[in-house]
Amino acid sequence: MTTQARAAILRGVHEPFEITDVTLDDPRPDEVLVRITAAGVCGTDLGVQAGHIPFPLPGVLGHEGAGVVEAVGSGVTSVVPGDQVLLSFSSCGVCRNCRMGHPAYCTDFLDLNLIGGQRMDGSATITKDGLGVHGHFFAQSSFANYVLADARGVTKVDPEADLSLLAPLGCGIQTGAGAVLNVLRPEPGSTLAVFGAGPVGLAAVMAAALSGSTRIVVMDLVDSRLELARELGATDVVNSGSTDALQALFELTNGDGVTHALETTGSTRVAATAADALAPLGKLGLIGAPAAGSTMELDVNFMLNGRQVIGITEGDATPQLFLPALVELVQQGRFPLQKMITRYGFNEINDAAAAAKAGEVLKPVLHFEDLH
Repeated sequence: MTTQARAAILRGVHEPFEITDVTLDDPRPDEVLVRITAAGVCGTDLGVQAGHIPFPLPGVLGHEGAGVVEAVGSGVTSVVPGDQVLLSFSSCGVCRNCRMGHPAYCTDFLDLNLIGGQRMDGSATITKDGLGVHGHFFAQSSFANYVLADARGVTKVDPEADLSLLAPLGCGIQTGAGAVLNVLRPEPGSTLAVFGAGPVGLAAVMAAALSGSTRIVVMDLVDSRLELARELGATDVVNSGSTDALQALFELTNGDGVTHALETTGSTRVAATAADALAPLGKLGLIGAPAAGSTMELDVNFMLNGRQVIGITEGDATPQLFLPALVELVQQGRFPLQKMITRYGFNEINDAAAAAKAGEVLKPVLHFEDLH
């Protein structure tokens, strides 16, 4: 039951995406064939294109897919054909971290999602002209109108849900919102500082607005993003290009420092500033991914006051639990995701990528209606 699909292949670093015909393998017992309705364009996809992430090329990227189930493998019971689904990361399901409810820290996470380019047994999910193409990106490769996804990365959602709006929930939005709601968990009266007002940072702001945080401070270099942060729930904003962010945070907290901070930019300099801003018992979550081997200095005595620095992947979420909750919050109007999204046709993928890299749009979402 091989499936013909139209996919955006990235042939090499700094190359444009090329839309072409490919063939998908038959679904295995633990796989799901999904007809894609929409797919978000994430910084991780652009990181591969820029050469920052060692995914093998040529390959098919995309890891914020949303669509309708077409077929399921013989062992899949979580979804059936016709279900509306969101696609997210995969995990092995059997390692200690998976069994403890932390699949984002699966011991096979990198090979399953980010750098493998194939199934764990070395087989290809995508071929072109009889030759294997690197795929299985986050166990989906959703820059295509049909994808073969690991069942563990597939989440059933409300049949009335607007998939064209919800596609980005599978990675970037889940990451920012989960960092606040699952990891930092600010108590009533907390002050949360968010460094970076990109999609992940703004997702964190929306989540913080649902929490007990009484002060949500956002730092960025772009005034338009700071204005949007205010719309989404920030109580204070700081342009860190014209204002000393650390000084501003201490002024806003009467010299106490912040109880919670979140670094989303990937800058070790910004991360060090975020750590310096912590009050005693304060918690810093690190989401941004600098180049491998990057380091930041921390004064051990500073940390002895109960301060914590926590690395966070995928919001420490279990997608099948967390994503439906986010969907419901969006539908209730309490998580205004639509304010971040710019829509593009699938054939405009290079325009979408360029606009995201230039900072002209926050979260591009590709639409596939013309391909079905």
